[in-house]
Amino acid sequence: MVDKDTTTGVTAEGTGVSRREFITGVGGAGFGLVLGGLVVKGFLLPDEVIAIPASDGYLLVDPLKCQGCSTCMMACSLTHHGVQSLSLSRIQVVQDPFESFPNDKAIIQCRQCPYPACVEACPTGAMHVDSETGVRTVDVAKCIGCQECVNACPMDTSRVIWNTEERHAQKCDLCQDTPFWDRDGGPDGARACEQVCPTGAISFTKEIPLQSKEGYVVNLRDAGWAQIGYPIDDAGMVSPKASAASH
Repeated sequence: MVDKDTTTGVTAEGTGVSRREFITGVGGAGFGLVLGGLVVKGFLLPDEVIAIPASDGYLLVDPLKCQGCSTCMMACSLTHHGVQSLSLSRIQVVQDPFESFPNDKAIIQCRQCPYPACVEACPTGAMHVDSETGVRTVDVAKCIGCQECVNACPMDTSRVIWNTEERHAQKCDLCQDTPFWDRDGGPDGARACEQVCPTGAISFTKEIPLQSKEGYVVNLRDAGWAQIGYPIDDAGMVSPKASAASH
């Protein structure tokens, strides 16, 4: 994987905290932290603190289970834009021809960071946190094309995508706004990439993951995976026959 570890400086070790636990009476200037499940960003303002709620959901992936078919990318572009375009997908499957299987693939998905650098960098408020779901998303009408959000994303590669056709930033919104899909998306609905993945390499959780690569890259392989001839351990050392027998 190409992700940089510990990118946000915030740790939430699978505690399942609620984004609705609001913190009051906090003062200070220029800090970001997690308190009681609420991501708080402090500014020197008259008797108030601006609080950034955590997202209601997060995508987890298993690149060792991914087969590189790009079905998730097609589904993403179709539901959001009505066309089949790998470059318009908000989730990206990156393949490295110099690596050997199964370490030759990476799934690049937005982490819905508790302390979103992309939101902080946006000068117009186009990149913002949805007030109802906490999803980090883009109001394209406010986007001026500065690409500050793309550059600010601490991930390598950036999880904010530059739409070269419509000339604005875009990112995963957990399918909260999918005009070309007849299903309700978002944290309490369905996510297109998760729905269509033929191997089940994409999962969803409402708990804030550990803020490192290990928090978002998980093992989704089970006994059924072993039955079709693949090992279920990360090192690929446990034979499928032994894996199936242990389950």
